[in-house]
Amino acid sequence: MPLVDEGMRRELAARYSGGDRHYHGLRHVEALLDLAQEYRALLADPEAVETAIWFHDAVYDSKAKDNEAQSAALAREKLAGRVEGGRLERIVAMIEATATHALPDLTDETAQRDAALFLDMDLSILGASPEAFETYEQGVRKEYAWVPEPAWIAGRGAVLQNFLARPALFHTQEFRDRFEAQARENMARSLARLMPAPPL
Repeated sequence: MPLVDEGMRRELAARYSGGDRHYHGLRHVEALLDLAQEYRALLADPEAVETAIWFHDAVYDSKAKDNEAQSAALAREKLAGRVEGGRLERIVAMIEATATHALPDLTDETAQRDAALFLDMDLSILGASPEAFETYEQGVRKEYAWVPEPAWIAGRGAVLQNFLARPALFHTQEFRDRFEAQARENMARSLARLMPAPPL
């Protein structure tokens, strides 16, 4: 029996189809599932990664601070009895790690590698074409439409600066080679637009 069967897929798809989902919707999940398929040969447990993809933004409220923990709790509840304990904990750890995009502390090396690839898939939009990146940013801004512009500029600017300050955005060489340079270009352009340098 698949971990995410047809019924559960429909239930999760309904969650991702809410009117407030301008980026964190079904299209985002499908894009990650496509990447998981593309990199399947590198995954030790592809089904666990696909399950983490389905659940990682299942709970999403832009006003909440605990979406990742809530999504992980939902996965734990829905998958109880369908998957053995250790495997469920790895899935939950991957979902929780999307809060910071730092690698979860998994003792198993292959599980750690799967988590690294999963987190890189989730951030791959940062290294998309400038047009796709622009669409992503517009979607996120709509999800945070309730935030006044000055607060948005400060908050989004801080997020971009934090990412750009990292020695590497992606955990795996495969994703660094493919997305890192474009991601930095996209974010630097976005930051310059948000916070133009004062005239000399």
